[in-house]
Amino acid sequence: MSLERKIHWETVYSTKQPNEVSWTQDVPKTSLEFIHSFNVSKSANIIDIGGGDSRLVDYLIDEGFEHVSVLDISEKALERAKVRLGEKSSKVNWIISDITEFSPTVNYDIWHDRATFHFLTTSEQIAKYLSIARKAVTGYLTIGTFSENGPKKCSGLDIKQYNEIQLQEELSNGFEKIKCVTEDHITPFNTSQNFLFCSFRKQSL
Repeated sequence: MSLERKIHWETVYSTKQPNEVSWTQDVPKTSLEFIHSFNVSKSANIIDIGGGDSRLVDYLIDEGFEHVSVLDISEKALERAKVRLGEKSSKVNWIISDITEFSPTVNYDIWHDRATFHFLTTSEQIAKYLSIARKAVTGYLTIGTFSENGPKKCSGLDIKQYNEIQLQEELSNGFEKIKCVTEDHITPFNTSQNFLFCSFRKQSL
């Protein structure tokens, strides 16, 4: 695991509250719309990559999804989500891992990633991520990244911007694009970040 990356994110989640970080969303509307569009059953396996203390898991549990996993490199982030969920946290599979070193033990009907992928800035990191996703995903994948009109950094780290064609090309080996949308995310500081969200279907062999 990249110790440097882990220390960075543990520090962020140890020192900043949700209203002090740019990615906070009270209602993850676009993520939920994509997940609903896949029309999977409540028993589907869903994983939120880099979920941190995002509220997406709250909504999925409240909607009755029975097999939800949240992966994050930061143990502190997941602890905060567990505290927020209280007793409901026992319904979630919590995974502390760097995504590039994740070894899934199950297959996923839905792989959701809002803003982890764009932190992978080397071809080696991107290749590892995609290799893991190709093996683990049997149904659908949805990724949100900063668009070409979005920020070039997040939380002090460099990120990789994407347009629709670039993201489609990265996922082309194993996934076919369903649709893409761009949206402005309004941060807790009332600034705007332009995101690209795309959904993909696992290609059958």
